[in-house]
Amino acid sequence: MRTVLIIDDNPAVGEALSLALSLHEIRPLVALTPEQGLKLLETEQVDVVIQDMNFTADTTSGEEGVALFRAIREHHPDLPLILLTAWTHLETAVELVKAGAADYLAKPWDDSKLLATVENLLELSESTREVARSRRERRHRREALQGKYDLDGLVFASEAMARTLELACQIARSDVPVLITGPNGTGKERIASIVHANSAVKRGAFVAVNCGALPGELIEAELFGADAGAYTGANKAREGRFELADGGTLFLDEIGNLPLPGQMKLLRVLETGQFERLGSGRTRQVKVRVLSATNADLKAMIRAGTFREDLYYRLNVIEVNLPSLAERGDDILPLAEYFLDGRAELGDAAREAMLNYPWPGNVRELKNAIERAALLVSGGPITPELLNLPLHVAAAARNLDEPSREAVETALHKADGVVSRAAQNLGLSRQALYRRMERYGLAAPA
Repeated sequence: MRTVLIIDDNPAVGEALSLALSLHEIRPLVALTPEQGLKLLETEQVDVVIQDMNFTADTTSGEEGVALFRAIREHHPDLPLILLTAWTHLETAVELVKAGAADYLAKPWDDSKLLATVENLLELSESTREVARSRRERRHRREALQGKYDLDGLVFASEAMARTLELACQIARSDVPVLITGPNGTGKERIASIVHANSAVKRGAFVAVNCGALPGELIEAELFGADAGAYTGANKAREGRFELADGGTLFLDEIGNLPLPGQMKLLRVLETGQFERLGSGRTRQVKVRVLSATNADLKAMIRAGTFREDLYYRLNVIEVNLPSLAERGDDILPLAEYFLDGRAELGDAAREAMLNYPWPGNVRELKNAIERAALLVSGGPITPELLNLPLHVAAAARNLDEPSREAVETALHKADGVVSRAAQNLGLSRQALYRRMERYGLAAPA
């Protein structure tokens, strides 16, 4: 049940507030001293605190109230807190709002305004708690994965990436071929490396070859090797990638670019472990774990006759699909900070822009954008323009950062305290408005 802690040395205040809250199905707790209040915060789950500022005969100093506020902020920094004050001069209350109090109300208070403020803070507290719970779960999942498997320092925070890594690590100990699918720039080779690092052949070589980066006539020589004179320019015998990967893992990136003759040879190696170098009649035997990757639709290529169906099913014993960066938005800012490596600070507008940009080039595009911004920034935070994002994204991010405290207060008043309506009028998401309310120490008015 939603719970509000009232800390006030006047029993009549506690009774009046308790009645008003109870009528709105809010559970009140009352403490008559700061010490009782702090003890209740340790033993009860509290969503909002309403605290008096005057606990001594000297009704103008408020020293105990300030000390209580600081103690609550120190031990419960995310807990929304409303100040009650009977002072004629409110400078100290205003200073505490700047220091993190959600709002202050003068005695005697207006019930409707107080209840509207509490309701909004309860909603914010619930949202904050849910975000914190989700972050804790993701952190525990990351820590469990990192403790159990070798993730090669991979940076991630999203559930989508955690699921992908769990699958990749679970299948790593088998020796079956794995097909890694997903858009360009998502880090398919990195996943292949992680599979290898957690496999039974992790002490063997990890050999990668990009089938899309070589001319068709050289791919077979690259994979299977060639004897001297096998083709123009082959002046001496050379080992292929299969021989180099013997006893380890061979990663074939962009497997859809492998020509049909090479596909036939690859199928044979997968079935028997045997092959011949180009220009040689000698059969060689290897034991290699084959991982492959593609961003192409191999089933469409099979229908078009450009990819062998039997090879597809040999390669795709298990498929690991790597989501696009847009599908794992929680990874965007952690990756950006990792690539930035402390060289500069990301401004709020840049963060908003990155979260709202679809990143068609995925992690590779994000890394390039951060590298560019780090080179061009001079003395201030990184802006959307330095990231070289499209103009409409940069403009939207600037607009998201524009509302001042006064603009937010006005919007909340005009919306009668309805946060979702105020957010719409400001052109913000509800969560974005909550972040600004929290930053400014505001609660929605009655």
